[in-house]
Amino acid sequence: MEILNIFYFLVLTIICYNKLISRGSVLKSPFNANDRLAVTGPEMYWIIVFSTGLFAFSFDLGLDMSAIRLFVLMCLCGLGLLYTAGRPILSWPLKIYCVYLLWLIVGMVYAPSFGYGLRVFLKYLYPLLFCMFASAVITDFAGAFKAAVTARLVALIVLIISFIPLSHVIFPGTIWYTTAEVIHFIPMMMFSIALVFFTREKWQNALYTLSFFLPCFILTLRTSILGSIAALMSGSFIRWRVKALPVIAGLLIASVAALFALPSLRNKMFYGKNLSISMLTQGKISQDHINTNYRAYLWKTLQDALYKDHELTGSGTGAVQNMMYNNPKKFVGLKVAHSDFVQMMCDNGLIGLVLYGGMTLSIFIHCFRIYWGTHDNRIRIFAFTAGASILGVVATCYSDNTVNYSMATLALPFGFYGMTLALKERLKD
Repeated sequence: MEILNIFYFLVLTIICYNKLISRGSVLKSPFNANDRLAVTGPEMYWIIVFSTGLFAFSFDLGLDMSAIRLFVLMCLCGLGLLYTAGRPILSWPLKIYCVYLLWLIVGMVYAPSFGYGLRVFLKYLYPLLFCMFASAVITDFAGAFKAAVTARLVALIVLIISFIPLSHVIFPGTIWYTTAEVIHFIPMMMFSIALVFFTREKWQNALYTLSFFLPCFILTLRTSILGSIAALMSGSFIRWRVKALPVIAGLLIASVAALFALPSLRNKMFYGKNLSISMLTQGKISQDHINTNYRAYLWKTLQDALYKDHELTGSGTGAVQNMMYNNPKKFVGLKVAHSDFVQMMCDNGLIGLVLYGGMTLSIFIHCFRIYWGTHDNRIRIFAFTAGASILGVVATCYSDNTVNYSMATLALPFGFYGMTLALKERLKD
């Protein structure tokens, strides 16, 4: 099956390259099946790459092939910027991102391994490049909407395949891990909610919303539940501003209730089966009751070794990966920290964590301002999706390797943000 993944990877790469340098394509319109949509070569490449982030095509040749695919996509995006007539838009939140990347480069100077530092840097560089490419290539709402609905259709197909028994045996490594897959569904859920607000197909989009929201509960993936709830709360605030506070409170109460009401979730979350909400309100549930699946020990070990006494600057970009890869027995074979926030602190200190968190919050604020600064619902759809998605997806960095899955996770909210910037620049109310 690995041979098939190599074949898929090569075919998709060739298709992307050919479409990128082509004069353009004619596609079915996303609004009317009888109409046609003309797109440029770079736009066609964008539609393909934006909708295929769920495909890992992983294979073992003694190299990190996901890193190779990431590097190929970055090269194609860079090449695409030469072929497109539009210019990338460097918004003020993206300028903060650039400062963060510069800090990662500084961290590579005092890092224990340049190689691991470079790998970490590229994983953070990709979302920025992806976003800037989108801001340059999107010329109108039709092209952006076509990319979004195509990505949603692919996500739905992957969702259906994932619930077919033995699907991961039939397609090993073709699709990203379940954790990455369900994080990918967060932006798709928020896009569907946006269409509930701004289109006539409300029931259809409501079904899409439920389809992308329920898997995190069905599979009892706590991190994805956290990200989904964070996205819903963020989207509520964008949509209703201060009036959203009751909705946000209701989401918090419902989340806590579900945590104790669903046996599968409660048993996975806590040690002991007799815990209840009343015990929580009485303060009888402590951190010792929470099942972190080895994470608490892992985080403490990494922080004691790499963060302690280096709180501001950390031990250098890639220090966590260098330590875990070179000490497999100490970490029971694990090679990732299962928390991007912990890795940021250990690698680049509080400075790195604050810069990344500030950039994320800045994108949310910018999307909020774009949403309320226009009456054009075309722009509002994308501003809502980008702003809510970025906080939802980044929230999963608390206890997952979201950055490692950049193609499937961070690419979507940054892609939506890039399209938001393009539409704001090129559309008039």
